[in-house]
Amino acid sequence: MRFLESAPRFLFFTGKGGVGKTSVACATAVHLAAEGQRVLLVSTDPASNIGQVFGITIGNTITPIPDVAGLAALEIDPEQAADAYRESIIGPVRGLLPDSEIAGITESLSGSCTTEIASFDEFTELLTDDDAYGAYDHIVFDTAPTGHTIRLLQLPGSWTDFLATGGDASCLGPLSGLDKHRETYAAAVAALTDPARTRLVLVARAQTSSLGEIDRTYSELALIGMSDAYVVINGVLPESAGDEPIATALRAREASAMSAIPSGISALPRDTIELKTGNVVGIETLRALFELDDRAHIQDAAALPDEFSDAPLAGLVDGIEADGHGLVMCMGKGGVGKTTIAAAIAVALAQRGHDVLLTTTDPAAHLAETLDGSVDGLTVTRIDPLSALEQYRAHVMATKGKELDDAGRAALAEDLMSPCTEEVAVFQQFSHAVHESRRKFVIIDTAPTGHTLLLLDAAGSYHREITRQMGDANLAYTTPLMRLQDPAQTKVILVTLPETTPVLEATALQKDLERADIHPWAWVINNSIAATHPQSPFLRTRAHAEREQVARVRETSRQLAIVPLLAEEPIGVPRLSALTGITQPAGAH
Repeated sequence: MRFLESAPRFLFFTGKGGVGKTSVACATAVHLAAEGQRVLLVSTDPASNIGQVFGITIGNTITPIPDVAGLAALEIDPEQAADAYRESIIGPVRGLLPDSEIAGITESLSGSCTTEIASFDEFTELLTDDDAYGAYDHIVFDTAPTGHTIRLLQLPGSWTDFLATGGDASCLGPLSGLDKHRETYAAAVAALTDPARTRLVLVARAQTSSLGEIDRTYSELALIGMSDAYVVINGVLPESAGDEPIATALRAREASAMSAIPSGISALPRDTIELKTGNVVGIETLRALFELDDRAHIQDAAALPDEFSDAPLAGLVDGIEADGHGLVMCMGKGGVGKTTIAAAIAVALAQRGHDVLLTTTDPAAHLAETLDGSVDGLTVTRIDPLSALEQYRAHVMATKGKELDDAGRAALAEDLMSPCTEEVAVFQQFSHAVHESRRKFVIIDTAPTGHTLLLLDAAGSYHREITRQMGDANLAYTTPLMRLQDPAQTKVILVTLPETTPVLEATALQKDLERADIHPWAWVINNSIAATHPQSPFLRTRAHAEREQVARVRETSRQLAIVPLLAEEPIGVPRLSALTGITQPAGAH
């Protein structure tokens, strides 16, 4: 693999969700450790699953990996990081300040911004703290899906610029510590932009959307100076998959995508990893990931029963339509097809004559490209962080800043330049979309799991603040969190793939949601090979591996839809309509 040659100290694996970043990052860490290197594998994804890949609990402390000498792992847990961060600020003054002031500081540090900053501070320490991490020859970063990662890698520069202007932010803690932040963030920028120390590995599938994603990622990160980049095309269908119609169609799809690879990444060094017969879980499968021949694992599997054909997506649309209006949120791990499922449901409802708003909270989502057309009654928007930020700043300056003098307006404008402001701005637009569901269908394609949990954390913080303000007034009120908790108003659909890691992550997400008193309504298993009833031994072997995961989901959810892997990408209104059983969509243009 070319990306492993002369590997620098820091390797960042990024790309669209579901392309196999975690598998490739974990296999890289195992490979480097096998060469005698001391390696730390770090997940910056709030919904990390590297522990699941190795079959152990990792969490927010450095954990040695059994049976792999020289390898340890760390998952940056946002909540644990936030708790430790708050204690580092509050602990030294506890007992010295009045309880009322301690309560005020605690409240100011309770929001999603603090959670992000705490995780971010751990990230920058990995890049800059040689006392804590200098013993490692390599630090391998398994990052969150693209939009979240771009923000993470841009933050050192954003905070450096903000602090250089004299701005202060309560979530950064006492002003006395800002000099330390300036130095740390500047050092992080220097590490990220030094090709002798940092390499960017852009992981993709041989799919148009996936390749377009890493092209956009590379162009944005190149602007901050991350220039040493490699491309890894993962999960390419091998010749051993046979030549039945579905295999032939998938190879043609892959070849078409690669022939049109974006020019921005076409000249970068490139590696290819073939699709394996089973899930990449466990040390032995990680060691074999970079091997070219997987035929030893092919089994002469029997045909599959019809259990994969009795759960059509149209059944879920019927259940949603019965309410006449409401909020539908498609959630799950990046790359499982949330955008496709959300768009298919929205198109079906609009074709049935309903007023539908389809929107997304995912910075990396491309609803317009998925629809590639229009349908009567369907409005499509996106909650764009930059646009939301501009609108929020303008609104605050026009309202809160209206009565201030010049000095006050200047101070307010400076505060609004904080990178934290983006989280507030995005939450406000999300809240507006939730409010719209009182009179129409609102379908939300959410960001990948970790980012969505941060958004729900913001909803919780807002709910607590409104409850505190309104509690003594005996006035009726409804917060966005209350709407999400009401099954009569909101249907949460968990989208996953029939693979071990995505199902485990969706199960963990369901538990997180239920702790917030949000109860998922249904699951969708997407891209099922078994549902295509394959004939070749390779594809049947992969198909049989899906049965255990489908059984797990059936135990978890009362409502389930299974969507087969399609010969053509589900792009455009006709193909989206076909997912819900409508072959000749009315009102499509």
